[in-house]
Order: sequence, then structure tokens, then C-alpha cells
Amino acid sequence: QVQLVESGGGLVQPGGSLRLSCAASGRTFSNYVMGWFRLAPGKAREFVAACSWNGTDTWYLDSVQDRFTISRDNAKDTVYLQMNNLKSEDTAEYYCAAAKTFNNLVRFASYNYWGQGTQVTVSS
Repeated sequence: QVQLVESGGGLVQPGGSLRLSCAASGRTFSNYVMGWFRLAPGKAREFVAACSWNGTDTWYLDSVQDRFTISRDNAKDTVYLQMNNLKSEDTAEYYCAAAKTFNNLVRFASYNYWGQGTQVTVSS
């Protein structure tokens, strides 16, 4: 079992920044591919970003490609999502997730463990 706890969400104005953190415990963190998803009211859960075991390879939703950065610190068992130039359409509950295998990382079903989420609200 892997336990994931997100933090760092909040209310921010359009154009602002937030950094989400996801702390993992329970198993060897570096064995897992990590991802971030988001869920907005009335919408399906959406892939946001993912990174490989050592963080070298990263993938992003097109609409966040130039604004968000995923990274990880395996020494701290933590994955981050730096979000810059936030827009109202980024408003959602953000979840981190861990995958045992490197397989179709944009799919919700590819991940084995999930955090409880942290709310991000972008509004003036």
C-alpha cells in the first residue's frame, strides 16, 4: 500500500501561482510513476501531468504544457506540481496518483493509489 497526501491548494487570482505537493508513504516511492489529475464540477477526471520514476521524463495535458511543471524528490518521497499563470479553467480538485507500471499514464485506470485531493480555485 502507498498512502498519498496532497497539500498546497488554495484560492489564487488569475495569473497567480501555486505549488502542490504530494507526500507518499508506505512503499518505496521511487518504484512508482507519479501523476496528477484534476476533477472540476460537471467534468470528467482529467489527466494533468506525470513523471517517470526518476523524474527525467514528463508528460502534460496540452493546455497546461507551458504553465505547469511536475517534479519529484525521491529523497523526500514527494512529488510536486508547480502551477504558474493560473486560469479560471484550472479550478478543480487536484489529485496525485501512483502507478506501479509505465503504461498509458493519461488513463485514470493506470494508477494504483490515489490521494484525497486538494482544492485549487482560481478567481478574482
